Amino acid sequence: MATLRDIKKRIKAVQNTQKITKAMKMVSAAKLRKVQNRMLDLRPYADKMHDVLMSLARGADRESHPLLAFRPRKTVEVVVVTSDRGLCGAFNTNILKAAQKSIDGYTKEGFQVSISVVGKKARDYFKRRGVSTRNAWTGISGNVSFTNAQEIANDVKENFINETIDEVVVVYNAFKSMVAQTVTVAQLLPLAPVEEGKEAPASESAAADFIYEPSMEAIFDRLIPRNVDIQIYRALLESSAAEEAARMSAMENATKSCSEMVGKLTLQFNKARQASITGELMDIVGGVEALKG
Repeated sequence: MATLRDIKKRIKAVQNTQKITKAMKMVSAAKLRKVQNRMLDLRPYADKMHDVLMSLARGADRESHPLLAFRPRKTVEVVVVTSDRGLCGAFNTNILKAAQKSIDGYTKEGFQVSISVVGKKARDYFKRRGVSTRNAWTGISGNVSFTNAQEIANDVKENFINETIDEVVVVYNAFKSMVAQTVTVAQLLPLAPVEEGKEAPASESAAADFIYEPSMEAIFDRLIPRNVDIQIYRALLESSAAEEAARMSAMENATKSCSEMVGKLTLQFNKARQASITGELMDIVGGVEALKG
């Protein structure tokens, strides 16, 4: 049975843990506000840029730019975006499960799979399983910059143009709300075609009648590579915001669990103390009775 001193030490340890989890929640909240503002500012721009390029590419020759080219798929690149740190609930577990499912699916279809990772958690996950990764970027989580996105995008674009890889998909957690993240698997390259049987929006129906100024080649040369940079930057920001939200939620739950544990330990301490006092009183009463005898 635990002594009063042992229980008191446990209470102190849990209270110290509670202080840490509460502080981590506050830090994550401050980080979330910053990255969430950047993410929300970028979303409309990234969406509209992708839509415009989809519209332009629909009426253009797929061979007009190397990043638009469709060719028989042999190698599919899967870019997995996770965090560098843990203590964020099921954030990394969910994204790694989705990534593994995609990888297994491509493998069953007979494609070669190339893997690039962003974040230590993804790097360590594949390393433990003996799976080689083509490239890995760490130290980005919590400190996302457009330079990071350009570095990743340039590597992906170069390998796609050189035909080392034939398709690129990015797997990341998109920020949905403070308590929910959505695992997203998005095709990055080549620019996704319209699904068969699906009509294009009315605003895009006259894509073939566009007049390009200065020229279609000049526009594609400038915008398509830029779009890859922007979409990767968006994925990094979405993932960073989702990570901080997940960590906030996890630390809040941990703080509540600590409070409940302190309550249970305090009750246990009081019961043990009461039992100890009762035992001492019984000893005193027994001694008095012995003296009377």
